[in-house]
Amino acid sequence: MTGASGGIGRATAIAFGRRGAHVALIARGEKGLEAAAQEVRAAGGQALCVQVDVADAEQVEQAVARIEHELGPVDVWVNVAFTSVFSRFEGITAKEFARVTEVSYLGYVYATKAVLPRMKERGRGVIVQVGSALAYRGIPLQTAYCGAKHAIQGFHESLRCELLHDKSPVKVTMVQMPAVNTPQFSWVLSRLPRRPQPVPPIYQPEVAARMVVHAADHPERREYWVGGSTVGTLAANAVAPGLLDRYLARTGVSSQQTDETQPPDAPANLWEPADASKDFGTHGRFDSRSTGRSVQTWASRHHGLLGASVAAAAAAAGASSALVRRR
Repeated sequence: MTGASGGIGRATAIAFGRRGAHVALIARGEKGLEAAAQEVRAAGGQALCVQVDVADAEQVEQAVARIEHELGPVDVWVNVAFTSVFSRFEGITAKEFARVTEVSYLGYVYATKAVLPRMKERGRGVIVQVGSALAYRGIPLQTAYCGAKHAIQGFHESLRCELLHDKSPVKVTMVQMPAVNTPQFSWVLSRLPRRPQPVPPIYQPEVAARMVVHAADHPERREYWVGGSTVGTLAANAVAPGLLDRYLARTGVSSQQTDETQPPDAPANLWEPADASKDFGTHGRFDSRSTGRSVQTWASRHHGLLGASVAAAAAAAGASSALVRRR
């Protein structure tokens, strides 16, 4: 699990821990990793902390080798790690843009490249790429992040096609996320005048984690969507992208900022981990505004049951209609 020290990565690691899994936790921050490992163990799993910068391909390769040596063959690999810069495009330096891309996109590539050959050799394994609605729909103030998520989407589709062509038993799937209450809004580098926030509706990390675990268990689907807002965003972008451009131009800047002034000494994890000496936890600052449930996510996980129920209801309605006509 990359990005395991907070947010979706940490919530997912704990969810796997509840199943008694051996979980390798990959991140940079020592305190965040240690606290996440304690929670995995408390949930019933085993945990191995591996401090790695996923932007370094050699570090990632060595991490996978160590994980397989200490925990055994990797059955499921989940890519979550990312960083970003909240800013207008002109306010992001070239080096910062490159850094976001190296962590948030190439980190997925490097990890997949390290673990995939091992899975193919064994003839089994699942790789879950954690994406975002922003893999399809760019928004203002997040050019670096949106660019990385779009890149992951293209990478995922291409790799999936290759594996299907080879009839490989190794599976890859992607989970597209909505706005989630994670610590990123406290530790991502921000040049906004006010404190950043997720655009409501906001979901708790556990909602996302449940879908990641489900995707790992059912990787035949090419991707999963989490939250009604993700479905609505992707549908609107498919039908009327130009109209959505104008809507986001009007609302996207203010909706991503609270009324609070951004502190000048706010932590930033772009170059160094913000949780090296302090644990930020799984959740962000928006618990009071976040929901731990999603009807859409339940429906997505149970689409077979839902489809059967709809079919049964339609059949019953048809039979009732026929009976009425006969009478």
